[in-house]
Amino acid sequence: MSAARNEDGIPSLGAMTVVLAFGAGAVDVASFTRLGDVFSSVMTGNLVLLGLAIASASAPLAVHALVAFAGYVAGVAAGSRITGSPPPHGPLWPVRVTAVLLVEAVVLAGFAGGWVATGARPSGAWQLGLLVLASVGMGLQSAAMRGLGSRTKVSTTYLTGTLTGVVAGLATGDRPRSFDVRGTAILLAVVAGAASGGIAMLVVPWALPLLPLAALAVVIGTATFHHRAVRRSSRAGK
Repeated sequence: MSAARNEDGIPSLGAMTVVLAFGAGAVDVASFTRLGDVFSSVMTGNLVLLGLAIASASAPLAVHALVAFAGYVAGVAAGSRITGSPPPHGPLWPVRVTAVLLVEAVVLAGFAGGWVATGARPSGAWQLGLLVLASVGMGLQSAAMRGLGSRTKVSTTYLTGTLTGVVAGLATGDRPRSFDVRGTAILLAVVAGAASGGIAMLVVPWALPLLPLAALAVVIGTATFHHRAVRRSSRAGK
């Protein structure tokens, strides 16, 4: 298989998005169980929790929901500035997408450090700080997937749309089978990531952040291999 084929029709694209979804599921377990009962990637859920906080006059829940929301927005904004607007006929996995994931890895490495430093039970300012890092990381990942362009239309964090597409495709039969398989795999990966995160919380809670970091390492390594293959092919063709 040629290097150009690896870049323009990257065969591992579906697997890479599934791996990222696995990591996102683990991060949400950490944020919901230890960072104030809110999510780091599911902003619709956080808006609902904010409404609940207002109705019940729960200042702590409101603060955590707002902090998670602000962190996610900041991550999306920063990631989108890096990716820019993807060209309609560019590579399926641009180099800038990998760059955003590298930034996410740095952010989640900081999260892991704080998580370990607090014995996986952060409180007070530590809790809010780690929630910011987790939410920024998920915002960056969402921006990275958006940077893949309209031809891909995939998310590894907010997945209600993915679920809707899978169910609609099964019900109507008007979507390509490959789309249904990928969407289903992403949904299952989130569940698997959350389950793995839950097991880690019970057995080795300090190690939970290693799950999303390992997922990022796999994806970044795979993407870097493809980018280098394309550059070698381009130089050889000159």
